[in-house]
Amino acid sequence: MDSRKLHIAILSSPGLGHLIPDLVLGNRLATHRDVKVTILVITTSSSPAESQILKAPFGPKLVDILEIPPVDISHLIDANTKVVTQLRIMVREALPGVRSTIAGMEHRPDVFIGDLFCTEAFPIAIEFGMPKYVYVPSTAWFTALITYSPLLHEEVVGEYVDQTEPLKIPGCKPIRPEDVVDSMLDRNDQQYREYIRQGTEFTLGDGILINTWEDLEPISLEGLRKNKYLHAVVKSPVYPIGPLRRVNEPAGQKSDLIKWLDMQPSKSVIFVSFGSAGTLSAQQITELAWGLELSKQRFIWVVRSPSKNGADESFFTSGSSLDGEPDYLPEGFLTRTEKTGLVIQLWAQQMEILSHPAIGGFLSHCGWNSILESITSSVPMIAWPLYSEQRLNATMLAEEIGVAVRPKVLPTKKVVDREEIGKMVRTVMEYKEGKVMRDKVKQLKISAENALNMGGSSYNTMCNFLKDAEMRLRSLKSASQK
Repeated sequence: MDSRKLHIAILSSPGLGHLIPDLVLGNRLATHRDVKVTILVITTSSSPAESQILKAPFGPKLVDILEIPPVDISHLIDANTKVVTQLRIMVREALPGVRSTIAGMEHRPDVFIGDLFCTEAFPIAIEFGMPKYVYVPSTAWFTALITYSPLLHEEVVGEYVDQTEPLKIPGCKPIRPEDVVDSMLDRNDQQYREYIRQGTEFTLGDGILINTWEDLEPISLEGLRKNKYLHAVVKSPVYPIGPLRRVNEPAGQKSDLIKWLDMQPSKSVIFVSFGSAGTLSAQQITELAWGLELSKQRFIWVVRSPSKNGADESFFTSGSSLDGEPDYLPEGFLTRTEKTGLVIQLWAQQMEILSHPAIGGFLSHCGWNSILESITSSVPMIAWPLYSEQRLNATMLAEEIGVAVRPKVLPTKKVVDREEIGKMVRTVMEYKEGKVMRDKVKQLKISAENALNMGGSSYNTMCNFLKDAEMRLRSLKSASQK
């Protein structure tokens, strides 16, 4: 190794849910470890929100960003192609552009990190003599499931959702059939085949970085590291380096929304948002509106047009712009709630909202980015999972960690009625159960801060990862010179 900074390349797959944690990881490495970071972003032509994020304060100032031009996959998919399949195809088609971009860099990277959909780029890392790692911006529990899924594929007969017993993952809490990730819902779909292949690829890297921390998931992390059956699959080191999330950097001038929050009592407002891609049916939007009104609580609700084809139909577009007031809300709703609530169309500055003292609860789709932002803001949740691994996350929040309530039936199976919604909101905001959850989430916030501080578990794990990367890099260079 020469005296220059270690140079790490992070390959980011399409979608804001992947781009944001990749940028946050890059910034963590650049600011706290004095590492040069270049983020290679596989862009899409249909997401204007991507360009907004890339220009955000936590983006280009600290890391170099190189955009891989969008690829045309229209001839490879049809109207029935699922999101995971589209992501995997996009990454595959973008690999020549990734390779040429790295080859053309004046100072090529020393280490390669691909996010969970970019493991097919590992051969490029091998070609350029870089140690290769996968970054999972989710939980250790999800990581255990996906890496063990190639074996579950052989063990389980029939569809996973039809099983009568929980799925056993060695060393980890079993998984209820109804909580499996979307990719496991149909074994005959290409998405399932892509998912099984992805799980195998996770184990081919030199290590797995996970956006979690020791105190949050001790059992799953122990299983990944030491359970003889699971460790036989995951032989590479596991690095819990989280919780990594966006830093709240409010604009110089307060927005009208923040000014409104400033006028509300402490912990009196519930924030309702389903992430950058989550959508609801027209009927569910109506029930949610009535539920918020019935709860008699202050609220901020980020809404988008009703879905027609599924809860993740806006994954690559982040919705479409709307003019005027949304016409899919109950008649008179905006007028009746104008003093107690705000309805925001499509997007809001989530981290700035969650960190505001007036926020007392968060009705969330349970995307891992949103969960971490809520926990580190000491905000208890209503867990409303929609797609991907969000059902797993919701179960962890409500049953293991105890910082959320959730509907009796999964929202993707049955419309949640207004009475149940109103009761859940009041539970978080007013009832004794909400106070218990708030106390627990405060302790989790402290645990998270301790993990990231110097000498904390995640801090030390990041140090170990960098030492391992440098050792492997020296070994690769030595081998190439023989």
